[in-house]
Amino acid sequence: MAKEAPGLIPVEPAHGGMGPGLIWGMDATPDGAFAITDCEVPPEGRFRWLHLNLAHQRTRRWIEQFDTLAPAARELLLSADTHQRALVEGETVACVLHDFERDFDVADTARVGGLRMALMPGLMITARLHPIRSADIVRNRLSRWMGDFGESQALEMLVGAISENIADICRALSAEVQHVEDMFLDARDPPKARDLIGIRRRLAQIQRIISGMRGVFQRLEKDEDLPEVLLPTVEKIAQRIQSLDGDVLGVQSQLRLLREELDIQESQRTNQNLYILSIITALMLPATLVTGIFGMNTGGLPFANGPYGTIHATLIAGGAAIATYLLLRWMGFMRR
Repeated sequence: MAKEAPGLIPVEPAHGGMGPGLIWGMDATPDGAFAITDCEVPPEGRFRWLHLNLAHQRTRRWIEQFDTLAPAARELLLSADTHQRALVEGETVACVLHDFERDFDVADTARVGGLRMALMPGLMITARLHPIRSADIVRNRLSRWMGDFGESQALEMLVGAISENIADICRALSAEVQHVEDMFLDARDPPKARDLIGIRRRLAQIQRIISGMRGVFQRLEKDEDLPEVLLPTVEKIAQRIQSLDGDVLGVQSQLRLLREELDIQESQRTNQNLYILSIITALMLPATLVTGIFGMNTGGLPFANGPYGTIHATLIAGGAAIATYLLLRWMGFMRR
């Protein structure tokens, strides 16, 4: 069994030998990262990453009995509150971050889940209730990592995975908006504003995630207790989140302009229909009046006794409609 590297905080075994619900674990060494299946095995490198399943009861007991972890960090990992937040206690930094959940057969869903993390010298613990897309990205990146790896790289890799997942979704939404815009400009099967509700809802979800993450790392950046080794990484992450927020705002602006164009087109179509309806009503009104007069059952009604009374009444009604049309056109109400 490999000896523990100097300065590494070992993962203490839970009482009774009951380990947590480990989804995956990695030991980072200068020669690469190696998968582990038992949290109680001494680390083989300078840094260990454990990704745990909070739905597993043994995970909760293991965290409660993990004395090396700061009490506030243990409480954050086990709390039911999913609000994005961060705390610093001693050399431990703990956060709750949001990311989109995934299903076993679908890599991207619209459900937002919480990812909890606790970072200390030599150890990163991440935990979740439901599968999170960023955890898969981290595992793939960590398995290919070569060279030195520590707390700064772990924090940057985690937030980078969340940012990459969100950026991929934003690019897909931007492409969808552009496709809808091309359909609108080409006037082929033009969409309606309500067809964009799904994109708008997804962008609002992303905006809330990014806003919460930006607040978390802005508070960490100003926290005087933050370990000095993590300060440059936190500043870099804050700038990256700001850039990602700009990308989301760009897609939202693009969607807003498209929605305004669709609303204008829909308003013009409605106004045109109302205009046509008004013209038809105006043309039929005199004819309706004539037929109403000839429909009265009163004495002395013109053409009542002649053989061509109906024809005469029809001609008068048609003439009234034609006269109304010519009058409206002379007054400028008839558009060409």
